[in-house]
Amino acid sequence: MEIDSQKNLLRKQCTYEILDEQYKIQKETYKGQQYSHIYFVRLHLMRTILHSLVSKWKPHLPVRTVLELEEGKECVIVGTLYKHMKLKPTILDEYSKERSVTPLVKPHNFMHPDDYLVLEDDSGRVKLSGAVLLPSVYATGIIVALHGKETCVGDFFVDDILEAGLPPQIERPLIPNEDKYVVFVSGLSIGSSSSNPLQFQLLVDHITGHLGDEEEQGIAAQIVHVVIAGNSVEIPRGLLNGQHLSAKDQTKLTEPLKELDILLNQLAAGLSVDIMPGPSDPANFSLPQQPLHRCLFPGSSAYNTFRSCTNPHCFELDNFRFLGTSGQNADDLDKYSEAKDKLEFMERTLRWRHLAPTAPNTLGCYPFTDRDPFLIESCPHVYFIGNQDKFDTRLIKGSEGQMVRLIAIPRFCENGTAVMLNLRNLDCHVLSFETEFS
Repeated sequence: MEIDSQKNLLRKQCTYEILDEQYKIQKETYKGQQYSHIYFVRLHLMRTILHSLVSKWKPHLPVRTVLELEEGKECVIVGTLYKHMKLKPTILDEYSKERSVTPLVKPHNFMHPDDYLVLEDDSGRVKLSGAVLLPSVYATGIIVALHGKETCVGDFFVDDILEAGLPPQIERPLIPNEDKYVVFVSGLSIGSSSSNPLQFQLLVDHITGHLGDEEEQGIAAQIVHVVIAGNSVEIPRGLLNGQHLSAKDQTKLTEPLKELDILLNQLAAGLSVDIMPGPSDPANFSLPQQPLHRCLFPGSSAYNTFRSCTNPHCFELDNFRFLGTSGQNADDLDKYSEAKDKLEFMERTLRWRHLAPTAPNTLGCYPFTDRDPFLIESCPHVYFIGNQDKFDTRLIKGSEGQMVRLIAIPRFCENGTAVMLNLRNLDCHVLSFETEFS
């Protein structure tokens, strides 16, 4: 009996493969290039996919360019959507002397009833009309195929819309006969006023098996991987003003990173850990964010189980494919379009086959010239975003049998909640830690 219980407390193992190559900026050099290249590559690749789908969708209709449109003649056009937004912030407003009086806007969303969509291809652009295509659902940068006809006023009246749909998915592995868990946590914000070091220490102790009875430790032994999805530290911005820092201020800058390294050290000693950068971390601001430098983690980086990864991040565990971001892609869509929840934004990005369609228009990204790294060519089994207001999850299905577990990971510093995913059945549940001081 004692031997059996010891077996149960042995850490489960799994195969791991990192697939971040497309998100790494290596040989690219910035030579003043504009962002037109990334839109051209996106249109070229997505148009090929949509053309193959149009032949089954509307086989009786011709596919035309914007310049080839004829009034009253039905056809299909394929191009990039541009959303004209009345309230979209512009840098020119900062310097305009005669600023027009605009209505009060909720700070998180720039939607307006007068917004409209335009479709653009290599030959030109045309304004879109009709009740089928809702401006509130779409944003700039999405590639679609539209069925309709040109009107007498020069608009294209849309009768039907075709999106690329979920991409092909690698075959789902055989259902394992044992539980294996992946833990997701984000928004630790170590160094901020809302951060509670004790809460994160409790999470670390739980994962490493130093908390609870034998049953709890048995569950902890089934945790095979930890993903930290951005905003791990919060460095006081007031100190980063270009001035010489006193020794006291230098300590304030480095203390959050030292604290994070101590905690990651405890995790990496027992199991594999991936850490992704987020908006508040010491990494480049534009997507794809490059891995946090290993010199920031002198203790953790000594372990081969510790990996500093890109954002977005893609990897495989036991042949289950994971894809995720630190939340910027869904947060930006939330500013320029509408959905009932963040999971709906996530589902749309999969159906559009693009991780960050609003980049580079409203979401900062590197000006790639020969590729668009955010195109989703293979459908993940698990798709996650970090730094959200609350935990949410949903299982969605594609037309070709694809199944994807969507996960919105809450900010840990606000509610002490992490997420556990079971690889056996892709079920999710939360891990919550509360501390109270009298």
